[in-house]
Amino acid sequence: MKQDPALELLAEALPKLQQSFAHLPATGGIASTDAMRSVLVQLAERLADNYPYFHPLYAGQMLKPPHPIARAAYALAMWINPNNHALDGGRASSQLEIEAVREIAVMFGWTEYLGHLTSGGTFANLEALWIAGQLHPGKKIVASEHAHYTHNRISAVLGLPFESIAADARGRMDLTALESAVQSGEIGTVVVTLGTTSAGAIDPLDRILELRQRYAFRIHVDAAYGGYFKLVSNLAPDGTRAYAKMHEADSIVVDPHKHGLQPYGCGCILFRDPSVGRFYKHDSPYTYFTSSELHLGEISLECSRAGAAATALWATQKLLPLIPDGEFATGLSCGRMAALRVYEKVSHDPRFLVGPEPELDILILAVKAYTLEESSRLAMAIFDRAAGQDLHLALAQVPIAFFGSGAWPNAPSDRKVTCLRSVLMKPEHLDWVDAIWERFSQAAAHAI
Repeated sequence: MKQDPALELLAEALPKLQQSFAHLPATGGIASTDAMRSVLVQLAERLADNYPYFHPLYAGQMLKPPHPIARAAYALAMWINPNNHALDGGRASSQLEIEAVREIAVMFGWTEYLGHLTSGGTFANLEALWIAGQLHPGKKIVASEHAHYTHNRISAVLGLPFESIAADARGRMDLTALESAVQSGEIGTVVVTLGTTSAGAIDPLDRILELRQRYAFRIHVDAAYGGYFKLVSNLAPDGTRAYAKMHEADSIVVDPHKHGLQPYGCGCILFRDPSVGRFYKHDSPYTYFTSSELHLGEISLECSRAGAAATALWATQKLLPLIPDGEFATGLSCGRMAALRVYEKVSHDPRFLVGPEPELDILILAVKAYTLEESSRLAMAIFDRAAGQDLHLALAQVPIAFFGSGAWPNAPSDRKVTCLRSVLMKPEHLDWVDAIWERFSQAAAHAI
């Protein structure tokens, strides 16, 4: 592994930051260097018990390494450890968060909005559904059966009824099933997923918006995984049409710690109508009185939040602006192309069954076998063999409908199969397609 160039840049920037506070009286000492060195050596040894998430041969879960500038900016801010709940705790980093979130909102086509960072997508989605419940008390939340499982949990936490909507064979929300549900008048919010975590499916937002014209409901877009693909131009037509309509949603969630090259945790929630800020209004006898300017805690359900996360995001977006088909967007396009190339290789290999053509950068494949049980067993065997060759994939259980009606003709249509899943989200994956396929094919040859 190459030395991270950000370490040298951090070593240059840190003294400049420390100099800003050099006029303060000296404080007490810290633990001895030898003691700290010993602990860090032990920690390095413990951290070695990890998968190489940073390497292109890791093509399993949604784990994308932070950009070097994000690492350096986060570390630089940690010397101060700002808290973006109130301006007292994060003066500079609060302003950096406002600027960074503004750039994300513009990416989705909004100049008027309410938004802020969160500790992750789960909490961002919680805020979106909390506002939905405030606007439509007691009304039902619905999401595709392939939406993230936390929407059901969040609805339960908020005391809101939840209903799962059937999906089609490509993993997208079924419009006929959705229309049947919204006709009841009991639906307050429809969660539209742009990039499901199982297969990267894109719900048809454009057509769901047409339903909204006939039936009154809010639309929340969960783009925690797929939001940044708004910037790319190599999506399929269905996906392009959905992303083109994102600005018409009522709220949007995106996770910079997924495709935004950020460390964990960094999510973002945006509302199209800034007036929903009235629901956040609260009093604190000791927090918000040092400045008449906005404290981010006044528009957030969370209290303490890492100002370092905002600092890292701001720095990354300054280096790699969120512009269509720019350098940042090109990295996303590379991941999608990598997924399509692997998909093509799998399609021509008689040992496998391919799932839906990747809409983003996630693909799933099953092993051909007479029974579901045997197919699942072989998938797990390949998973283990590939890991032995330093190729790390993932396993997933998905509906057999993903692989066509003839895949297991004797199996009930509602069954699931354990399959192999690969997330090719690193730009480098495009250059590693052949190496990944070679190792995967060898693992399959030994396992089948």
